[in-house]
Amino acid sequence: KNSIQKQVSLCYKKHSMSKKNSNVLNKESRLNEIYRSFKKNIKVLKKDPGVIAVSGGPDSLALAALSKKYSKENSNKFYYLLVDHGIRKNSSKEALAVKKFLEKRKISLIVKKNKKKITKNIHSNAREIRYEIIKNFCLQKKVKYILTAHHSDDQIETFLIRLSRGSGVQGLSSMRKVTKLNKKVKLIRPTLDLSKKNLLYVTKEFFGKFFVDPSNRNNKFLRTKIRKLAKSFEKSGIPQKQILKSIQNLKLSSETLNKYSNNIFKKNTKIRKNKIIVDYKNLFQESPEIQLKILTRIIKKCSNSYYPPRSKKVFNLIDRISKNKDKRLTLGGCVIKINKNYAEIAKEA
Repeated sequence: KNSIQKQVSLCYKKHSMSKKNSNVLNKESRLNEIYRSFKKNIKVLKKDPGVIAVSGGPDSLALAALSKKYSKENSNKFYYLLVDHGIRKNSSKEALAVKKFLEKRKISLIVKKNKKKITKNIHSNAREIRYEIIKNFCLQKKVKYILTAHHSDDQIETFLIRLSRGSGVQGLSSMRKVTKLNKKVKLIRPTLDLSKKNLLYVTKEFFGKFFVDPSNRNNKFLRTKIRKLAKSFEKSGIPQKQILKSIQNLKLSSETLNKYSNNIFKKNTKIRKNKIIVDYKNLFQESPEIQLKILTRIIKKCSNSYYPPRSKKVFNLIDRISKNKDKRLTLGGCVIKINKNYAEIAKEA
């Protein structure tokens, strides 16, 4: 009887050990798979340094952990930067808490304070200011790349937000892995192929905890509402994979349109030092989508803004120029002067 009990006990121990080993292997396998995806998308850096945009949330902390591992393997230098907007009372304390938290993991965080007041369009204005502060930091340090922790869930949310605003093919193709912010700085999204669940997994394994931004739960923001809506899709039989597939198809269509619109842009515009001159009579013979793409591109270029003006506002501008009643219009930080068949577009003073 004792012999049988010993055998059963031994078998139970072996089973427990094999189960533990299996869990460890599964954990390592998942982390390695996540890291491989990250490495594939960060190769554009080569040996150059980069700035990691940090907030303290699970996404940016996962990016910090992955980039830390990458820097050890490839000797890349990364600056970790957090922008304190000062919108909430305790924002400075929160920024300091994130800084101390990262220091324990041997990650040095730089905190930059925003001195501009944000009273309206809080999310979009805060993004604009954050990118402006990080871009200026890049220019000071002679860094070409900014890395953000955008993931596939963000991609779907952006798609749905733009869909709600009536965006065209360009807008619905959503975010790209590499975006040119200006002549000297590019934005890289190395975790765009990964889900939020995967980034959360990395953060829990590496840090054990993360910080929560209460504004992400505030229903007055459109993105919060869209986030809740996106979660309900899966339950209704619309998997994320299918939405991402549609976004990818729209991206391919957008690239085809881009090639054509580049030729139209060259034919109908002249670039001067501080302005772009557009032959709008000729441009307006093209389809509305091409008109939208070219005017959006011009306004983004002239205003030096990361975010384009909304398509509704651009179409309204096209309508007013076509009627030829206004001699001077403004949009997206630009002034548009109308002269017969031409429009001069320059940054607003």
